[in-house]
Amino acid sequence: MSPKDKKLIMVGVVVCFIIAIMAPFIASSNPDGLEKSAEQLSTTEESGAYQAPFADYVIPVLGDGPFSGIVALAIGVLIALGLGYGVSAVLKNRNPPAN
Repeated sequence: MSPKDKKLIMVGVVVCFIIAIMAPFIASSNPDGLEKSAEQLSTTEESGAYQAPFADYVIPVLGDGPFSGIVALAIGVLIALGLGYGVSAVLKNRNPPAN
């Protein structure tokens, strides 16, 4: 990987974290179109099959403030970047098919 590629990746990671930090302050408190449609179709009831780890971007230990949202979003960014890196590492190390 060239230094230019590393720099581009670092800029992307920084942008992801800036968005995660700003999101709780600029996000609308009104439900979006998808959430409103789900409410109208009564699909928002809890089924008990799956519990989101950070429901509504809140970490219960930290309360319901913006700091809790920032931490939840930062953890989500780290998980997404980690999964992306893991998948790319697996695909990079794959042997190409023989011709």
